[in-house]
Amino acid sequence: MSDLTHLNKELVLLIIQFLGDEKYKGAMHMLEQESGFFFDLTYFEEKILNGEWDELERYISGFTKYNDNRHSIKIMFEITKQKYLEALDRNLKAEAADILVKELRKFSLYNPEVYKDLTELLTLHNFRENAHLNQYADIRSARERMVVVLTKVVKTNPLLKDKLIFPTAGKSRLRKLINQSLNWQHDQCKNPVPNPVVRTLYEDHYCPPPLIGPLPRPFFGQPLPGPFPAPFPSVEGAIAPYQANGEVASLKRPRTTPATVSEVGPSITGFTAIDRMAEELEHSRYNVEGTSQTSTQLRTSWLAKNLPKNVAYSFHQGSKVTSMEFHPNQHTLLLVGARNGEFSIWELKSQQRVASEPFKIWDTAATSLELQGTLSNEDACISVSRVTWSPDGNYFGVAYTRNLIHLYAHSGINEICQCLEINAHDGRVNDLAFDHRDKELYLITCGDDKVIKVWDIAGQNLYNFVGHEAPVYSVCPHHNKNFQFIFSTSIDGKIRTWMYDNEGPISGCDAPGNWCTTLIFKSDGSSRMFSCGTSKEGDTFLVQWSANNGIVDDEAKRKIYSGFTEKSARIAHFDITNQFLAVGEDSQIKYWHMDHDDVLTSTNVEGGLPSRPRLRFNKEGSLLAVTTANEGFMILANGTGRIRVGLPYSDKLRVPIESIVNKEAGSSLGANVNEDNGKSERSSPARPSTSHN
Repeated sequence: MSDLTHLNKELVLLIIQFLGDEKYKGAMHMLEQESGFFFDLTYFEEKILNGEWDELERYISGFTKYNDNRHSIKIMFEITKQKYLEALDRNLKAEAADILVKELRKFSLYNPEVYKDLTELLTLHNFRENAHLNQYADIRSARERMVVVLTKVVKTNPLLKDKLIFPTAGKSRLRKLINQSLNWQHDQCKNPVPNPVVRTLYEDHYCPPPLIGPLPRPFFGQPLPGPFPAPFPSVEGAIAPYQANGEVASLKRPRTTPATVSEVGPSITGFTAIDRMAEELEHSRYNVEGTSQTSTQLRTSWLAKNLPKNVAYSFHQGSKVTSMEFHPNQHTLLLVGARNGEFSIWELKSQQRVASEPFKIWDTAATSLELQGTLSNEDACISVSRVTWSPDGNYFGVAYTRNLIHLYAHSGINEICQCLEINAHDGRVNDLAFDHRDKELYLITCGDDKVIKVWDIAGQNLYNFVGHEAPVYSVCPHHNKNFQFIFSTSIDGKIRTWMYDNEGPISGCDAPGNWCTTLIFKSDGSSRMFSCGTSKEGDTFLVQWSANNGIVDDEAKRKIYSGFTEKSARIAHFDITNQFLAVGEDSQIKYWHMDHDDVLTSTNVEGGLPSRPRLRFNKEGSLLAVTTANEGFMILANGTGRIRVGLPYSDKLRVPIESIVNKEAGSSLGANVNEDNGKSERSSPARPSTSHN
């Protein structure tokens, strides 16, 4: 490609960007299709979900013909087949026959048997009578499945895969180029006037001769009428004028005198006060000479210092804690499950256990004979494997190491009510999660019987997902755009993705370590997924994935974090909050920033931690519950968290901005600022418990 042709392509792409900025979406997609320079995968998926087949085919035609390669054949065949099936589903036999003859016939050249099968569907009262289509649920789920399949094909199509990422360009780049041109033109004027008026872009700018003597040569600094003011607005305000030496002047932030941390004070809304401080730190960067750190580095440094690392309270559960979770709305309410089968609800501010119940079977008659036989053994021990709240906090579930799950209603701090007992799995129930589908609350369970099951809150078994070859260790529901996925892991290290109304997994790969792994998605609705797992050799792996459209494979790995020092047969546990990850390892709590590989900071909280402590953040990230070695747990807090649990805001956290900037100058964001690196004795190798947070 010649330089001129390359620049022409870039100009077209900048026009596409401009059309998108100005909300001319129709024209934008038309230019994408006509130029063939950029394939908008989101638009492609949207058209499939909406069933806009004619527009979808028109858009694709700008990039590939149906018979260019096997990938293009697959894409166009699946689209046409779905049109055909939807016509049949609506009992529009004439329309279906028209699609079969005029659109599907051309694919018979590649697979005549498939075309024959499609033709026979016209003779059936319901095409689901065909053995290959008996799993076809409804149009909506079929389109969702189709998006997942075709997205994968698009990404492997050699004619499309290099056109899926829009080139890196600053926001409103075309406006900026025009602005620079106007400033340059004004700089070339023999008699530049202040505050020039630009009324057209069709002609070059010039300043008329002055009536009285020459005037200074100012740069464009005032907005001018018309759609293209000079200078044109950018992301952060006016564009700097073009300088005589050919360089665009850099923007400078106005100098302000920031308040100190102590003047801001804590906020009850979690990291709000920290975000305000981050803004002040960003401004302070311009007032400290010799400071080379960016505002992002200073912000992260300040946030790291205010992670919950200081002990607020310690509690004694009375049995080893096996699972914990904070209430989603009441930030000081903690649900705790224990090895002896008991669960408790703790109110941290009052330091009271407000509810507690030991394990017992509610309906012996409905219990399996196998479980009844297990319970008749005096040495039998049934433990809690998982406790979790529903998203609104009105219910919570308790899963056990033998067959059962219990569902409770929660209407007040200490008001609980037994709702449902389910004989969910044969053997151990390893995980439990809540999910919403069609405004209904579902429970998702998995167990040693290698099955994932979905239940409604009346106890009806709605879905069973079979495909793992080993006991299923964890489940993680996730919503992305219009799709609902269930991610799962098994103890052989396999990660699988499932969709409702689909028979088998839609993707899968091996987790690093090939053993017990748990998954958590970032709560901002993005596709960023994090996994923490342990290998049979005792190594710990913390990984960031990009699970676009539910696809998890080896190419989806984005980052593998470093900083683990201990080998242990026990499984590592982790949690996430805001931009940070925390893992219990080597009798410490270690923290990472999500965007950096190295450990950011750590603490052993003055000792007393087991080698692999369990941990759980509250929703706002101000409190962290951590299990202890003496059958209890402790609560770590930052300044906001201390207020939450009724303690005074810690003066240790109120560091003046000047001292932060001076102390941190020259250090890097990924630098290891470990503290309190004491260690406790490592536990002897043992078969790990599969309960997890």
